[in-house]
Amino acid sequence: MSLPKDNKDSIPEPVKGLEGIVAADTSLSSVNGEKGILRYCGYNIDDLAFNTTFEEIVCLLYDTELPNHERLENMTERIGEARVLPKEIQKVITELAGKTSPMSTLRTVVSALGHYENNVPLSELPPKALRLVGQIATAVAMIHRLREGLPLLEADPKRGHAEDFLRMLLGKEPSQTQIQALDLYLILLADHGFNASTFSARVTAGTLANLHSAITSAVGTLSGPLHGGANEKAMEMIIKVGKPGKASDYIENAFAKKQKIMGFGHRVYKVDDARKPHLKKMATQLWKERNDMTLYEVAEEIERQVKSRKPIITNVDFYSAPLLYGLEIPTDLFTPLFAMSRVAGWTAHVLEQYGNNRLIRPRARYVGPIDRTFRPIEQR
Repeated sequence: MSLPKDNKDSIPEPVKGLEGIVAADTSLSSVNGEKGILRYCGYNIDDLAFNTTFEEIVCLLYDTELPNHERLENMTERIGEARVLPKEIQKVITELAGKTSPMSTLRTVVSALGHYENNVPLSELPPKALRLVGQIATAVAMIHRLREGLPLLEADPKRGHAEDFLRMLLGKEPSQTQIQALDLYLILLADHGFNASTFSARVTAGTLANLHSAITSAVGTLSGPLHGGANEKAMEMIIKVGKPGKASDYIENAFAKKQKIMGFGHRVYKVDDARKPHLKKMATQLWKERNDMTLYEVAEEIERQVKSRKPIITNVDFYSAPLLYGLEIPTDLFTPLFAMSRVAGWTAHVLEQYGNNRLIRPRARYVGPIDRTFRPIEQR
């Protein structure tokens, strides 16, 4: 690329997508892409996956320590109380549900929730941030039930987060396998370094914009198909293939046409995503309980066919898709479910940004023409 004379050598070469650029320090999560290790506050996700609850992970991200019984009970109670939405917000959801996408409605809801929160000093921000964890779950359940013309179910603050959400969404008591499956999903997606939506939240917070502005930025970023929407596309592919025996031809054709296969590849991981084996294990249990393994077996066969042709890693989106679909969650709610989990990490990162803030202001390298001669409009 030819640069303007007075711009040469003055600015370093840009790194496309900021790949490999370290933007800040964090004590919340770390990703070792070479070894396939994800840690929250130093704890390996392999240890946390089936041995904690989502509420414990929220404690960990907010406190950087795992909770004792008293702290966990307090956290569970506060998240439960936050699931009871203000009446004004229920009206907003009622007005929008079915008229736009669930993610667009959710983005608007997060912004609107900020109108019903008082400005507070940094020391009082954690309770305000925590309320969003509960509120987003109820909002997602309401969005779905209203668009389907189903009666709304009030939140039950005494229940666990995963259990109460499934009850509000599906209108029935979930099984223990279903509760465990959703709880696992929420745990595994709660934070993941400086992913795109987390980074956008920190950029917004870095201007000292308020908490709800930062999380609205994150929700908007997550809505893109290259971030939160990938598992929706992965499930659509699994459904389209339909039977394990059709996977080979489908993948062969996709590679021949150079189509992107959602659920494979990752910017950071060089081996399979650290969260994939846990999601796969839980999805197996879930579909066995449903007594119909067909779509799960399609997913397994697609993975085999892809890896037999190309050394490409399986990421979190691939097996989170059949897990969520096995919970009877429509594909267009997959990304809102992602937000329901990641809001724990987003809010923790925003609090971390506020606590050690500097405006995030990178530079751009100008590559256009320079020293152009201006002509009045009559001469153009």
